[in-house]
Amino acid sequence: MVHGVPGPESAEAALRFGAHVRELRRARGLTLVQLAEATGLSHPFLSQVERGLANFSLPSLRRIAVALETSPVELIAASEAGHGDAAPPPVEMHRVAAADDAVSDFAQDRAVPLAHGTRPFLPMAIVCDRTDRGEVFTHAEDEWVTVLEGTLHLELDGDVQVLGPGDAAYYAGGVAHRWWIEDAPARLIAVKQQSVG
Repeated sequence: MVHGVPGPESAEAALRFGAHVRELRRARGLTLVQLAEATGLSHPFLSQVERGLANFSLPSLRRIAVALETSPVELIAASEAGHGDAAPPPVEMHRVAAADDAVSDFAQDRAVPLAHGTRPFLPMAIVCDRTDRGEVFTHAEDEWVTVLEGTLHLELDGDVQVLGPGDAAYYAGGVAHRWWIEDAPARLIAVKQQSVG
């Protein structure tokens, strides 16, 4: 149902996706009208999203994710297994060749989810090649990031740190954050605590 990006492709997945959006909206204390105001999307359209009936684009997905203090990657991951479904398998492998399931807009960078379904955390392989500082993000869930290659400028509540290969940072939910580079792209792993409704 997501036009141009990997996402809820079956009716069941679209229903799970919509239910997850509804859970997050309610957990954030937002009405559909308030979410519409925060995203610039219409109330009827968001109602269709929550009912699994909307066909939407990556920019719309990103607006919804930002307003709900989460990421497009996490919203898509929620469509892969329902909260009431059987537990995910205890072992999951991710092969580099499977990188075609990348969602090209986690925050503002290319990200590949490294686990799927309903798990307590969402690990992502991310490539940052932006030199602009971009938007500041704040979400309720904790996040951890480590740099694999390159140099990453990480701003946490206004304090900028420079991280190189092997450096890591953990920040609790509620910490305003953003990252960028100054020259060569940076490769990193981010692990975000999953939202709970």
